[in-house]
Amino acid sequence: MAAGGACTQALFGRCRGNEPQAAEMGPRRLLLRYFPPGIILEYVEGGELKTRSIDLLDLSPHTDVIALVEEIQKEEPLITASCKEHVIRLVQRLQEKLGEKEDHKFYLFKVLRAHILPLTNVAFNKSGSCFITGSYDRTCKVWDTASGEELHTLEGHKNVVYAIAFNNPYGDKIATGSFDKTCKLWSTETGKCYHTFRGHTAEIGHSAEIVALSFNTTGDRIITGSFDCTVGVWDVVTGRMLHVLIGHRGEISSAQFNWDCSLIVTGSMDKTCMLWNATTGAHIATLTGHSDEIMDVCFDYAGQRIATASADGSGRVYNAETKKCIAKLEGHGGEISKICFNPKGNRILTASSDKTARLWDAATGHCLQILEGHTDEIFSCAFNYKGNIIITGSKDNTCRVWH
Repeated sequence: MAAGGACTQALFGRCRGNEPQAAEMGPRRLLLRYFPPGIILEYVEGGELKTRSIDLLDLSPHTDVIALVEEIQKEEPLITASCKEHVIRLVQRLQEKLGEKEDHKFYLFKVLRAHILPLTNVAFNKSGSCFITGSYDRTCKVWDTASGEELHTLEGHKNVVYAIAFNNPYGDKIATGSFDKTCKLWSTETGKCYHTFRGHTAEIGHSAEIVALSFNTTGDRIITGSFDCTVGVWDVVTGRMLHVLIGHRGEISSAQFNWDCSLIVTGSMDKTCMLWNATTGAHIATLTGHSDEIMDVCFDYAGQRIATASADGSGRVYNAETKKCIAKLEGHGGEISKICFNPKGNRILTASSDKTARLWDAATGHCLQILEGHTDEIFSCAFNYKGNIIITGSKDNTCRVWH
């Protein structure tokens, strides 16, 4: 995984040991990734600069750091004896970040009037420096977050652009899904269309509108969810459909990969959420409990929890391993159309037809803040990578940026 794009900070601790394997590989530096917790190794092999990630998804403020680093050393030859103290300090930094107390209140920063026709979705790039909007006007627009300036209009779909996504953490590509039954891949920098995913020869692609899509974190796969009740898994480079996930009995509303790209979660109008093996396409589990259609699903950054939003007006949080419901989010006065974790995983944001967005404690399900001001239902919301900016999109035809 070329994980350098996922790093928040480079810590220039050079590791120069006498260990023959490490010397041959040429360790250069270690980089810290806060969300999800991890360390990126930058090294030279055969004269070429490469990166490799050590994911610390189970790290907590109570983890025994020295024991953890000793375990890492056994598995990773690049972590030499001369690096050990430096790695311990890095893991302690990650622990401190996880243990930080938060009581951040969000306030309205900017209101943007985006499209002539109603909006359908909003999404940030990793840094939050720009965001995209989809619309019934058949376009996707790229915006500068700070200035509110329109950077590009992505035109080419023959119907409503409903699903949109950046290939974060890289952010150099945008995918759009449309009611015209196709998904398109675009350049963020130029606005040029690279490819249209329609299906090939044996595969016919989707037979109904595409309403959900998501990249995996390595950027080489896209999943698309459709009103035809199926989810397509696509190869970004070749444009080929790799798997079709069949099992839901209602239209697909949402689909997402977990961090390590091993699982896919899908939500459906059949009131269930399903877990799938991302490599084989096999069905793993079905999560139930909602009394109405599931409008959105998501993983937290570590892939350990799943959140669901429903037309029954509630949200639920499930443990991804045990499949048990561990928290309920209750309080909205209408259906919840969008749900997402903040990068740290301790907050959840929801958007609702009651014209509000709400911020929740992910562990307890307690409502911490209500974001008010939109004059029509809110259908989309998102955090930036640092978790300190929120964007909401509404049928009142505005996006609101909250700091």
